[in-house]
Amino acid sequence: MQRLYRGEIAGIICWKLDRLARNPVDGGSIIWAIKQHGIKVVTPAQSYAREDDNIILMYIEFGMAQKYVDDLSKNVKRGLKTKTENGWYPGIAPLGYLNDTNKQTGLNTLLKDPERFPLIRRMWDLMLSGLYTPPKILEIANTEWRLRTRPMRKLGGKPLCRSAIYKIFTKPFYYGSFEYPKGSGKWYEGRHEPMVTPAEYDRVQTLLGRNGNPRPRSHCEFAFTGLLRCGECGSTVTAEEKHQVICGGCRFKFAYRRYEACPRCHLPIAEMPNPLFLRYTYYHCTKKQDPKCSQKVIPLADLEGQIDQYISRIQISVRFKKWAFIYLSELHEKEAKSRNDDLQARQKAYRDCLKRMDGLVKLKTSPGNADGTLLSDEEYGRQRVDLLKEKAEIEELLRDTGERAEQWWKLTEQTFEFALTARSRFAKGDAKTKKEILATIGSNLILKDKKLCIEAKKPFFLIEESLSGLKSPDHRVEPEFILTPQGQKPTDASSCLSLRGGRDDVRTLEHRNKKLVKSIYTFYKGYRGTPSSIFPGWSHDEHSISGRRG
Repeated sequence: MQRLYRGEIAGIICWKLDRLARNPVDGGSIIWAIKQHGIKVVTPAQSYAREDDNIILMYIEFGMAQKYVDDLSKNVKRGLKTKTENGWYPGIAPLGYLNDTNKQTGLNTLLKDPERFPLIRRMWDLMLSGLYTPPKILEIANTEWRLRTRPMRKLGGKPLCRSAIYKIFTKPFYYGSFEYPKGSGKWYEGRHEPMVTPAEYDRVQTLLGRNGNPRPRSHCEFAFTGLLRCGECGSTVTAEEKHQVICGGCRFKFAYRRYEACPRCHLPIAEMPNPLFLRYTYYHCTKKQDPKCSQKVIPLADLEGQIDQYISRIQISVRFKKWAFIYLSELHEKEAKSRNDDLQARQKAYRDCLKRMDGLVKLKTSPGNADGTLLSDEEYGRQRVDLLKEKAEIEELLRDTGERAEQWWKLTEQTFEFALTARSRFAKGDAKTKKEILATIGSNLILKDKKLCIEAKKPFFLIEESLSGLKSPDHRVEPEFILTPQGQKPTDASSCLSLRGGRDDVRTLEHRNKKLVKSIYTFYKGYRGTPSSIFPGWSHDEHSISGRRG
């Protein structure tokens, strides 16, 4: 551009104008050079010069080039966002993994590198042993194992450098998590096969003196935050982790995130023989409402034990679930005729309502009512409001008769499916699954004196009430001084075996069991809330808890 401005060049030959500029600054510079310095731009299709009087076309072409770049940027960002949300790391796979290029562009996944994955894992093992430093591991990998970076078109195929070894040992990707964009604080759980566990990653960070800082911390690690409230001051209940280590030399226990060496014997953590790392999770009141709240912390294991104890009180057997589904189908079919009769009656009532509204309008506008003797304005307004209200109520009932009738059935089925599988899913599930299960079972979850009070939602309260045949004061879940939620009996009932075992668990209690199924079905018939308010994971497309059915 400087040579153009100095007049050293007469013009530019290019294939298309977008080869010269794709932003307003560069495009403006080219146009300014044409107008002020008289240069000429020549393409195979057209030439542009001051005397040709076609500069306006350059504005259009440069604008189209800018639009193309903007659209391309949006499309690429959208594609990368979709890829990360699906759990796949964008860009070139880290060492030890390969990009699967056999799929369509944008759908590439990550595979284990059969040549380098085992070697990188061995490097982690050496670091976890605490007997090797990163430079020593680097030397072993490069000289003894002959590890080389992945060959690419112009790069790769070379030994690891010093910075690469530290990138490997500090990259959360290797335990299954990654941040995108970098520095944004948005972390995703990858779908690739992790190379190490989170505990192993934390151990390596401690040995590196990083105290685990690269590991992302988010509320999703804690299952029950956001659900519980303090029974004393009403504040929310939060959770925190405690990380401690028992010194391999003097056996002194201390919080290793604040120290690089044992406070007693001053032995560095990285040089300790067989240190024992401990990790605890506690739940406690945030004390935002009352800083003087006296509630103490409760370990995660105790809290989960209380939740599991409550879930056991609504657990049903496979045999009962199968029987309930059969009886529910029969009940649904029997009510189909009555629903048809109700539908016809409601349709007739709707037609009558419309006729009365028409008659009211005719009476109001009739010549005999010119002076308002037959129907005054006040009376007309009152009757019209009543008829509009009646019309809206009938329309709501007509909507309920069709689509909602199927929903009653599905919700009742899902309730028994949940009661069957909730306990095993809670025991084996991750934090997200446990949170979903607790949110499904109850609301108004109060924690006081290390005891959890669960106000069960109506369907599960009905199951618990039906199962609580035997009483036992030894299995309390609620705090001693918290009132029982309205409409519920004291929750000191033990787990009743009447629906869980025995060959006659259904036949001998048929009347009671039918009453239970009818009660839950009737509850959903009159329920006006959304299905997701009962089942937080409810999918409107599949009419079931997404990914959890069965």
